[in-house]
Amino acid sequence: MPGRDGYASGTADGRIVIISASIGAGHDGVAAELARRLIGLGFRVDRRDFLDLLPGPLGRLLRRAYALELKHAPSTWDWLYTQLDRHPWMSDVAAWLSGMASGGIRRITGDGCVAVVSTYPLASQVLGSMRQSGRLSVPAVTYLCDFSVHRLWVHPGIDGHLAVHKVAAGQAEALGAKGLVVISPAVAPAFGLVSRTPGPRPGVRERFGLPAQGELALILAGSWAVGDVELTAREVLSSGLATPVVVCGRNTALYERLTRLGIGIALGWVDDMAGLLGAVDVVVHNAGGLSCLEALATEVPVLVYRCIPGHGHTNAAALVEAGLTVTPANPQELATMLAAALDGGLIGEQRAATAELYAAPDPAAVVASMAGTPSTGRGRSIPVWRMVASVVALALASLWVANSGSSIFSPEGYQCQPEPGVAAAPQPK
Repeated sequence: MPGRDGYASGTADGRIVIISASIGAGHDGVAAELARRLIGLGFRVDRRDFLDLLPGPLGRLLRRAYALELKHAPSTWDWLYTQLDRHPWMSDVAAWLSGMASGGIRRITGDGCVAVVSTYPLASQVLGSMRQSGRLSVPAVTYLCDFSVHRLWVHPGIDGHLAVHKVAAGQAEALGAKGLVVISPAVAPAFGLVSRTPGPRPGVRERFGLPAQGELALILAGSWAVGDVELTAREVLSSGLATPVVVCGRNTALYERLTRLGIGIALGWVDDMAGLLGAVDVVVHNAGGLSCLEALATEVPVLVYRCIPGHGHTNAAALVEAGLTVTPANPQELATMLAAALDGGLIGEQRAATAELYAAPDPAAVVASMAGTPSTGRGRSIPVWRMVASVVALALASLWVANSGSSIFSPEGYQCQPEPGVAAAPQPK
């Protein structure tokens, strides 16, 4: 049956596998929306977590290590992210180690599968390798979740790379990505482009326990709420321009601390983010992820400030290049840009850039057009020797990083641009 934007829906009675990762919530959020749209096109969809496809407890250990690194030693993540991007051999090692998931991927892409979509870079590396070696017989597609494209997002064996903006597409092309298509972000319809009514929205605010009057600045830091979140809330509060509303997600320690100290309004996990966005006046984000695109779709002005290391910095730069946000460098600039956002001085430019963003083709329709002949087999399995070698290499790499010098393990805070003399927020105990 025909899909949107001129793309055919392919084999509508086939099964599409989407591989995400429970690293934060952005990868899973994109996967969920893609699944919803593909089901609407008539496909059966099988969503899987890449971390569950790794052998034994490796997936859980990877998730835990990443969370601890961002929380307690963000410098190490910034360093590792940069080195993996700069040095192809390091990315090759990470991709090779990720190959331990190929056995699990082989099991879920058997009979009836017509395409596999990845929303996580390590999954893309495995899928690309499997396509090149003939262990995967159906098209593999990568949805580039980040606005900036890291080397690990791109693999020559992937059939199609879907980028949410021409800025991201340009970065992917420079890395040799094949089958590039600029698509609209996979954001749920609840965040659709709608005209916002100026002024307070008492009914919506009441549902979240927010004040009916006054300007509200929503502070978003991903589902784990990592980074200098408390310091950002203090600076927004000190500006006198808006009351900070902090979404703490799964970070219960941050929620309890902000509540105890009375710094703005702290919220835990939020199921109705679209409703919350409709109740606030400006968003201050620190990573430029999916929730940033959701805010733009809801026509809330967005500032990106005190970015988390690694992809937070690079996403911010790409979003600025696309004309979708601004990045204050210090508390004074934050106050100036907050005032501009609240006075309507930013939303005009952001609205125009966002309209262009969401005018691109539907990613589900593009995936549907690429779907191939249903798979009838599972291909070759990964050799046992490679799994053993991968475990040994992973252990050696961990020891090497752990002994690379204390300077790269500094737990100091990060922001989009360094600002001398500003202390980092205290870390949760």
